[in-house]
Amino acid sequence: MVTRNDSLWKTLDWVTIGIYLLLIVGGWFSVCGASYDYGDRDFLDFSTRAGKQFMWIVCSFGLGFILLMLEDTLYDMFSYIIYIGLILLLVVTIFIAPDTKGSRSWLILGPVSLQPAEFAKFATALALAKYMSAYSFTIKSWKSALMLAFLILLPMTLIILQRETGSALVYMAFFLMLYREGMPGVVLFSGICAVVYFVVGIRFDQVFIADTPTPIGEFVVLSMILLFAGGMVWVYKKKWEPVRNIIVGSFIVLLVAYLVSEYITPFNLVWVQWGLCVVVTCYLFFLALSERHWSYFLIGLFAIGSIGFLYSSDYFFNKVLEPHQQIRIKVLLGMEEDLAGAGYNVNQSKIAIGSGGLTGKGFLNGTQTKLKYVPEQDTDFIFCTVGEEEGFIGSTAVLLLFLTLILRLIALAERQQSAFGRVYGYSVLSIFLFHLFINIGMVLGLTPVIGIPLPFFSYGGSSLWGFTILLFIFLRIDAGRNRRLV
Repeated sequence: MVTRNDSLWKTLDWVTIGIYLLLIVGGWFSVCGASYDYGDRDFLDFSTRAGKQFMWIVCSFGLGFILLMLEDTLYDMFSYIIYIGLILLLVVTIFIAPDTKGSRSWLILGPVSLQPAEFAKFATALALAKYMSAYSFTIKSWKSALMLAFLILLPMTLIILQRETGSALVYMAFFLMLYREGMPGVVLFSGICAVVYFVVGIRFDQVFIADTPTPIGEFVVLSMILLFAGGMVWVYKKKWEPVRNIIVGSFIVLLVAYLVSEYITPFNLVWVQWGLCVVVTCYLFFLALSERHWSYFLIGLFAIGSIGFLYSSDYFFNKVLEPHQQIRIKVLLGMEEDLAGAGYNVNQSKIAIGSGGLTGKGFLNGTQTKLKYVPEQDTDFIFCTVGEEEGFIGSTAVLLLFLTLILRLIALAERQQSAFGRVYGYSVLSIFLFHLFINIGMVLGLTPVIGIPLPFFSYGGSSLWGFTILLFIFLRIDAGRNRRLV
């Protein structure tokens, strides 16, 4: 006789569980190497970080087992309740959490500290999966789009109010899942444009074109807006005449304006671009009315939104971001060099990784880590310990292991029989991918330092349990995939 549990153990994806165990073990040894001090008694001493991490690993195994023992339908049934519960916990955290390094995101429960933001990720993923699996759902509906934005932005806003911007940015990863589920590509393109506008506008705001009073940042971004507007007309309408009028016309006007500014009377070319943007937008609205095609109208709104974002980014950078976050971005973009301050962590991290060479210095033999040159080397900057002790070969092995996990999650998500399982699976995948990309990029100096952990490697119970819950809920849903019909 085949029991329910027998069936569960047969349908579980043991490949993913094996990868999870390898990452957990590798992460624990990395924490041991990063937190070890000469004279420590042993790694299993609960007074040390290695000992505490071991305890949390054991607890995570128990947590994963419990999640597998629950019926997979329970995650669907109680999705909204779990989401509301975590939202309320995030609200409470704002008011009762103590100030920890400028953040109010940690709840102190006796000897244990928990960060609710880590657990809100799986709750948001469940809520999105529940909503998007409804029969009436269509991603092209404005009502559905607004509801999805609300489900994502609500926890994100609450986490920002906790002054934990890095954890809040993780929720942007859900848009990768939305793109898989049919979100128009223009939305993703708009997000990419926003990043480019922000970087170019901030980086070259005080750099000018030749002898003119024209800032390169504004000029380049406004030029891209005009170019993108024309390009989108071609993509969506395949008509050469309006594309020619927008792109070629703008180029000729800007060329003449530049020659006048350079050789006759210097003036800010941005003024001309403002006029061009107004003319192009009105032209697009005219085409929308005359040809009765809303595509032109939406392209015009894209141009207006892009201009608004450009001029709001300066306010966001100077008024919303904390001073230390501003410095980190300036250092990353090469606007400032602060090796003793904001750039210290990244600089020391790159030294540690580089010193590891091909094969590394060996377990517990890293000088940068043992001498504590890298702050947060067992949390956000744990990968520098891997690079120093295990070298290029060890670092590559870790990255390949994460790549295998990502590819496996894609395979599991694609084989789901229900929209609920597929949406949740891609949500898990997106969160893991975002954490991996940002954390590794941060350690290598390729992305801003925003303080998010490396899954299963960084020291801390909240992140470890949060990632474990994310993964094992999906594994349980996947194990019961053949019994789900919708």
